[in-house]
Amino acid sequence: MGRYTGPRAKLVRKFGENIFGNPKFDKILSKKPYGPGQHGSGRKRVSHYGTQLKEKQKLKIMYGLYERQFRNYFKKADRMRGITGENLLQLLERRFDNTVYRLGFAATRAQARQLVLHRHLTINGKLVNIPSYLLKPGDVIEVKKKSKKLDVFHNALRIRKSNPYEWIEVEKANLSGTFVSIPERSQIPVNINEQLIVELYSK
Repeated sequence: MGRYTGPRAKLVRKFGENIFGNPKFDKILSKKPYGPGQHGSGRKRVSHYGTQLKEKQKLKIMYGLYERQFRNYFKKADRMRGITGENLLQLLERRFDNTVYRLGFAATRAQARQLVLHRHLTINGKLVNIPSYLLKPGDVIEVKKKSKKLDVFHNALRIRKSNPYEWIEVEKANLSGTFVSIPERSQIPVNINEQLIVELYSK
């Protein structure tokens, strides 16, 4: 299955939360706090498998991944020491495009991915255009000198008035930031029950 390219508002209403982080979806949820479609407000009985699958789909779509990518992240998380579900979330948070989004240089992860692909950002002074690149503690992300005048970065930073994340540091004046440490599960602000995903893939 490819990456979802349909109406994002429909997914936001399906999951009942702003999984993309764009403020415009908060307004949509406040106006229509029920699922899409003719019977969106009806109650449906969902099996345990259905709940597991929905949780996996939510996390996959949230980070903008293909099914194969997501499964590979799970396999890698399962081979690592520690709790598989937490490992999975930490791997996703270490992605280059996600960190660009967390730094406030992009309004959404999709926009962050596009900025990375278009070669607007560097890691430790070297141009990197791989959204899935996994950052390590101490890595410095910076907007390329020629790209610092682009409105997309400044508009995104105006939306993000402060840095709420403990594992990154932001220097707005320089359009740069540092990936300080790998976040603990308690620090990752995603409304996900990762254990359900582990159960799904462990069958």
